[in-house]
Amino acid sequence: MIAGDLDCDRDTATRLSALEAKIAKLTRINASLMSRVERSTDLQGNAFSVFETAIALEGKVQERTADLERALDELAASNAALGHARDGADAARQRLSDAIETLNEGFAIFDADDRLVLCNQTYLSLWPEIADQIVPGVRFSDIAGKIGESRASLGAMVAPDRWVSERVALHQVAEGGHVIALADGRWIQVNERRTSEGGVVGIYTDITDIKAEDARNRARELAERALVLQGTLDAMPQGVCLFDRNRMLLAWNDPLLAFLKLTPAEARREIASHAALVDWCRHVMPRADAVDTLGWLGEGETEHVAIRNLADGRALEVRRQTMPGGGMVMGFDDVSDRLRAAEALRESNETLERRVDERTAELQQQVSERVAAEAAMRAAKTAAEQANLSKTRFLAAASHDLLQPLNAARLFVSALQERRIVGPARDLVGQTASALDSIENLLEALLEISKLDAGAVTPEIMDVPLGEVFHALSAEYQMLADQLGLVLDVEATDIWVRSDPRLLRRILQNFLSNALRYTVAGTVTMSARCAGGAVTIAVSDTGPGIDPAHHAEIFDEFRRLGATATPGIGLGLAIVQRAARMLDHRVDVTSALGSGATFAVTAPLAAFGIRSATPRCAAKRRGIGARAILVIDNEPTILEGMEALLGGWGCRVLTALSGAGARAFAADETAAIDLILIDYHLGDGALGDAEALGMRRHLGRDVPVVIITADRMPALRDQLSARGFHVLQKPVKPAQLRALITSLTSG
Repeated sequence: MIAGDLDCDRDTATRLSALEAKIAKLTRINASLMSRVERSTDLQGNAFSVFETAIALEGKVQERTADLERALDELAASNAALGHARDGADAARQRLSDAIETLNEGFAIFDADDRLVLCNQTYLSLWPEIADQIVPGVRFSDIAGKIGESRASLGAMVAPDRWVSERVALHQVAEGGHVIALADGRWIQVNERRTSEGGVVGIYTDITDIKAEDARNRARELAERALVLQGTLDAMPQGVCLFDRNRMLLAWNDPLLAFLKLTPAEARREIASHAALVDWCRHVMPRADAVDTLGWLGEGETEHVAIRNLADGRALEVRRQTMPGGGMVMGFDDVSDRLRAAEALRESNETLERRVDERTAELQQQVSERVAAEAAMRAAKTAAEQANLSKTRFLAAASHDLLQPLNAARLFVSALQERRIVGPARDLVGQTASALDSIENLLEALLEISKLDAGAVTPEIMDVPLGEVFHALSAEYQMLADQLGLVLDVEATDIWVRSDPRLLRRILQNFLSNALRYTVAGTVTMSARCAGGAVTIAVSDTGPGIDPAHHAEIFDEFRRLGATATPGIGLGLAIVQRAARMLDHRVDVTSALGSGATFAVTAPLAAFGIRSATPRCAAKRRGIGARAILVIDNEPTILEGMEALLGGWGCRVLTALSGAGARAFAADETAAIDLILIDYHLGDGALGDAEALGMRRHLGRDVPVVIITADRMPALRDQLSARGFHVLQKPVKPAQLRALITSLTSG
């Protein structure tokens, strides 16, 4: 408020000065005009001209006079406002002074130049010797210097110059509180802060009573600690005594008095110092007064322990240890029983050592037997690993040997289906194709479950777009659903999951095939839903449903419930369970009789969760036309089947039993080859990828190559794909083969 009043006074004074300058200017102008009128005359001495000039000047004088009167009125108003402002400022100053004087703490304020602006009597009472010299306008450094000279504080009494410099430095920082001890015994806490104008406000609080209470509390705490220390000493079974740095006795306990045969009153007199204790021990405990047993330890020396055998047969242990800051602690303990126990323990150890030696010999024999057993176990483990490896190799060989004739049969049947056959013959061909499909499904299921059990399948976890998987499965099963008169509803989704795409696709294939097989009428639906960090992929149908009592057993091998129009072998859900366990995915089934069934697998949500996959451009369908295709296979029946199938599509087919046989064709026959179809296992250790590369070199151009194999290991497919080959698995599906040939030879 005072600062506002001071600003008002300054504004009023400024306005008053401006008005006074304006009035003085107008007065000079008026005087100049009057003087000019009085002196002016017409060059011809015309009196009328002088009169006209006087009239004009009179008008201007009247205007200037009016301006002067208005200025005088404004000056009077400003003087009145200035008076009111001065009265308000004086009243504010008085109120501020009265408020400061009512404070119990000392108060002082300094301006930006560190000069005293205002303080109260409490502040002056702190420094009675220099109170008359602390007036407004004096610098803080001068006040601190006078305090130092008067020795008004304890610090100033010891080192006045240092106290003054430290006090001025704290005042300049003005960021907190500190305590000053006055010479008269008072304690003052000082809190200083900067003002917005750069000055310093200080509050000086008398904390003498608080300090005194702290001193009393500290003395009480020390007394309590002394009692605790004495109680601790008395509770110790050893005799203990403490000496200060002047080697005078500070404390002792009752066991010490028992050792030295003293009463408490005698202790204060007979062992009041370290030297007195040594003299007393010389009389009551001979043989225990040697310097290396009771001598004084200098500061910094390590702990000393000595054991002496006394004349009465006891063994005395004396411990000496220095205390921080000087002094020493001594401990006396009767260790006779402990030494006797140690001797007994030593004898017992000797006995134990003999028994240990005997037991060690026995253990060495057992260790030898265990080493032999471990060697046998390692040999058995190696044999098991070799057996597992052999099983994996057998699976690969079985895949090739079992699927070779099936592949040939499918090729012949597909070639027949391409031809115009009427009547019962066409039905027989269709039934044969259906039987081949059943055999293929059975073999694939058996081989797949064998690989899962043998550990021959290693999951490759990656981010999988469910939209692409759903699209492929919808295209794969839509024709079957149409044939069965069912509605297949595969919901579109942009969700991505963390899984192995092949194993996850296999799980969903089994869900869909089971749903279509067991549903007589209605709808089969596949959908995906997010819940937290997991995605549940569900296949629901409107089939007859499953009794909850059978939910667990449907996952067993060769277990089927009820009869269906499309027979199965009961391995689909067993494969699902093994694949889900390998992927650490949860499989659930929800069903009841008469209410359909829902099979679901839950996989982790991918890191980016949901996003659209890159749309695939639809390939234009083109006919194969007169393509020239080279087929290499070591099975003549496969070559015959391929020739029949591809020839029925209008292709020109060249067949060879080996790569060497293919290279033996004339140049004019091989010049127009558009595609190479080659088996991976050609016999006699020859492999399709190496023979295909040799054929490319023979042709002198990069002809597309499709390798056909019964080996379903993902590693082989990835290896061949990385080298630029296309891969088809046996038995070859004609539609899949035709689509691949079209895509590779068109354009």
